[in-house]
Amino acid sequence: MSKRQRDEQPIGSILKNFIQSGKLEKGLDKVAVRNAWNQMMGVAIAKYTTQIYLERNTLYVTLSSSVLREELSYGKQKIIDMLNEELGKPLIKKINLK
Repeated sequence: MSKRQRDEQPIGSILKNFIQSGKLEKGLDKVAVRNAWNQMMGVAIAKYTTQIYLERNTLYVTLSSSVLREELSYGKQKIIDMLNEELGKPLIKKINLK
């Protein structure tokens, strides 16, 4: 019997290749954006956030408070910068607050 040759790779490398080849990266980015929003904005703002999704580099956030929506609209660029830094890549270019 012959021995099998093994191409050993770290599990992180294998998972990264699987995610990229399976087109799963966009879906994982969408989940990461939701998690980053809740973490960076805090419990108080997350409580008023009813819907959040990422589509074509635009983050759509639906808020149940018009006062909060107005307050957040003044700091859109700062929010974009904070979220992109938390995500580790520039996924968000615009924010649309509804």
